[in-house]
Amino acid sequence: MTDAAVYTAKAHAVGGRQGTAKTDDGHLDVKLGYPKSMGGDGQGTNPEQLFAAGYAACFLGALGLVARGQGVKLGEHSLDSEVDLIKDEVSFHIGVRLTLNAPEVDRAVAEDLLHKAHQVCPYSKATRGNVVVELKVA
Repeated sequence: MTDAAVYTAKAHAVGGRQGTAKTDDGHLDVKLGYPKSMGGDGQGTNPEQLFAAGYAACFLGALGLVARGQGVKLGEHSLDSEVDLIKDEVSFHIGVRLTLNAPEVDRAVAEDLLHKAHQVCPYSKATRGNVVVELKVA
């Protein structure tokens, strides 16, 4: 990588999907487990939930950046993120749906902001070309 990092997140995982994961600063310390739909007991979180939460938070940051740049006040807003684990011929892949809830913003403006945020969000950039991401306004 040629660009200088402004921040580096550090995490340590043990035991895969049936183990634990924690960050070096202790802010995240989770038990991992298979969801019931995959034969687990549903007693731990899973990588898809963590990815969904991270993507939603990051995307909202990108949305705020784009909205400020266009002089749009978002008012109360939120983002619902759904991450599917999909079986394919070899193993698995993921699919993502992001739904913007911004009731104080005109629908056409919200859709424009959503698509522009998708161009600048680091998670969107990282998944582009590898993951199908559906965008919609509630």
